[in-house]
Amino acid sequence: MNISDLKSNFIKELTGLYPSDEIESFFNILSEKYLNLSRIDIALNRNEVISKANIVKFDDILDRLKTFEPIQYIIGETEFFGLPFKVNSHTLIPRPETEELVQLILDEVLQWKYKPEVLEVLDIGTGSGCIAISLANNLPKAEVSALDISREALMVAEINAKKNQVFLNLFECDIRNSQSLPRNYDIIVSNPPYVRDLEKEFMEANVLSYEPELALFVEDTDPLLFYRKIAALAKVNLKPNGALFFEINEYLGKDMASLLKDMGFQHIEIKKDIYGKDRMLKCNI
Repeated sequence: MNISDLKSNFIKELTGLYPSDEIESFFNILSEKYLNLSRIDIALNRNEVISKANIVKFDDILDRLKTFEPIQYIIGETEFFGLPFKVNSHTLIPRPETEELVQLILDEVLQWKYKPEVLEVLDIGTGSGCIAISLANNLPKAEVSALDISREALMVAEINAKKNQVFLNLFECDIRNSQSLPRNYDIIVSNPPYVRDLEKEFMEANVLSYEPELALFVEDTDPLLFYRKIAALAKVNLKPNGALFFEINEYLGKDMASLLKDMGFQHIEIKKDIYGKDRMLKCNI
């Protein structure tokens, strides 16, 4: 079997399950990782013979894609904010919207008149570490900490910190049972679970079947549970000139603003993502 045959079979097996452009993207990603062939190489070397081991590899991946396992989990990695990240079933797959949250924080820090000698940053519910590591990579004077309830997720975050040559202070912690944080911070950021159970029916099968429920979902009866708890901790551990940043549920922006206003936060701003959805929030104590 040559590369042309491999690609034709790959497209045939997945047609009807995924959009054609996504199938093409899958093939290019897998070819680069396992065959060391770029998209241009594929076009120029259509008759190159594929080894039996790689044919078996692609057949196995096809079986996994047919069950809608995310391509990022299959290859064990993804890119976020221009950096490589290991991901697995213990961590969410980082989204482009979350890159916007990182950029918002970086833009805000640039505009601050308040210039601490060491910028203390905390990422709550860090998962793969994508937010914390991206901030550490772009804020050389920052000391970045990250916590998560999942020990397995923290292990992934530690690997990703080393991969990207930054240092994180990592803590295993269930914030729901915490009365205070390890220290005071200039910035507290979180992308906590915010998808309500009622929204599950609108979600893709690959998310529902494979990504960790603990990091995604909240009960319909109290969808702001994590925000309320994190905001309460921020009231105690956010420095006077500091700021609190959230990624939020697009449908709950007004509820979030009301919650934070009632808790005494000021300068509450909701920002839209690239899709025009309420997705980010920043405020101060």
